[in-house]
Amino acid sequence: MTTLPAVDRPRLRPAVPLWVLLPALALLPVAALLPQLIHGGGWDLLGRFVSAAVTPSLDPLVVGSALQGLGITLGVALLGWALSLGLGLALGLASSRTVWATCGLGSAPAGLIRRLLALPRSIHELLWGLFLLQLVGLQPAVAVVAIALPYGALVARVTADQLDALPTRTLDALRACGAPPGAALLTAIGPPLFPQVLSYGGYRLECALRSATLLGVFGLGGIGTDLRLTLQSLAFHELWTSLWLLLAAMLLLEALVGWLRRRWGMPGRLGLKRASVGRRGREILVTALALLPLLLAAAARLEVRPQDLLQWQGLPGLGQGDWSGVLALPWGDLIGTTLVMTLLASALAVGVAPLLLLLAAPWGWARAALQLIWALGRLWPPPLTALLLLFLLQPGLITGALALGFHNLGILGRLLLEAVESADPGPEQALRAGGVGPRLALLYGRYSRLARSYLAYGAYRTDVILRESVVVGLVGATGLGTQLLESLSGFAWDQIAALLAVYAVLTLLGEELSDRLRQRLLLA
Repeated sequence: MTTLPAVDRPRLRPAVPLWVLLPALALLPVAALLPQLIHGGGWDLLGRFVSAAVTPSLDPLVVGSALQGLGITLGVALLGWALSLGLGLALGLASSRTVWATCGLGSAPAGLIRRLLALPRSIHELLWGLFLLQLVGLQPAVAVVAIALPYGALVARVTADQLDALPTRTLDALRACGAPPGAALLTAIGPPLFPQVLSYGGYRLECALRSATLLGVFGLGGIGTDLRLTLQSLAFHELWTSLWLLLAAMLLLEALVGWLRRRWGMPGRLGLKRASVGRRGREILVTALALLPLLLAAAARLEVRPQDLLQWQGLPGLGQGDWSGVLALPWGDLIGTTLVMTLLASALAVGVAPLLLLLAAPWGWARAALQLIWALGRLWPPPLTALLLLFLLQPGLITGALALGFHNLGILGRLLLEAVESADPGPEQALRAGGVGPRLALLYGRYSRLARSYLAYGAYRTDVILRESVVVGLVGATGLGTQLLESLSGFAWDQIAALLAVYAVLTLLGEELSDRLRQRLLLA
């Protein structure tokens, strides 16, 4: 009997450009469930909110109050960012295996420091802000430190990862020639590391502005407080005055950071064009020195005094632990709801951005409208989006996922558009010259090149969304955040400690999974 050779069956796999669209399938269950959640009682309010966008209040008192709030938010963002960058660079060097190995001390201390930094990194800046608020009272320094702690740990991780990933041939050669460890590290590792850290630091400044706005929503001052108060009092004209001013500040900051990144030859965030060494080192140094008086002026204007953080006050209810009550919480439901909300929000944010860009491809005005909507999305804090959605929808998992998804859609949409515009236009132009329509030309001409890097960044963003799920929970969406709000209101510190521990474990697990997925996508 003759055995026929085995024939490989063709595997049914979507083409690479279609990968970026697959997460958009999450729209199907959302569309199926949405009609059941609409209560229909707030159409009039939503109409008033939208129409007020073109008629913001120009009352001098309102404009003056909004400008004052914006100044506070910008000052907090700048101080928190600068402090986090300093902390992150120092801790990044301390947690680098290359640094410890070069000093002849082995890599064990680096691993220990990395594990210790995982805790501040895993807790959202809002939780740090609420905790510090309880501990030292309402102080201007609270918002600054709340941003600096998790951001510093994030910068440290990125710095250490980038440093350890650099080739060490030059470093080894310098050490073999007798160069001391510090000088060898600075000479061999500094030039390739510096532009990557600087590029990431610019991105963190944009994030710090959004975080400072979010902290204001929860009572830590600035324009976020104005946004929440005007939304809750339905003063939509005054709300849009603050919102337009904040949008202008955010777009100016993004444009400045983008211009500096291009001028200094820094690598892009999706990694399509990598630069090994930054340019204009003297100009970068002068800019950094020019920031010092600006930081000092901001600290003096906001009355940020570090010594205020040492004046701790008693925490009400501390020491009255009820661990049986902690165990009785519905942990399975809380964790499951938080994870489903995170995955749904991530799929919506990652999948809808390329879908909308594809639909808008034939029309320039549609792309401009998308840019405006995405700018509002990344500017508008998710808790306020959730409050706005409550005009129409019942609170719950879908409402929280939509609020998180809209905010992160704005961030991912902007990154995707930047990557599309910086990609080689040749393949798309060739397809258009061959008679292919604008949507297919964009899909196969540009999406094919950036699909893996975009999805890799989407995996990282999923990790961020898991951390952010607490902020919509705090306005009553659902999940661990809602339980945390109830525990904070009742000063149940045992429950708060347990919830923070669960959040930390989930975040670290999510970070590990997203890292593996990202590496797999980038190495494919």
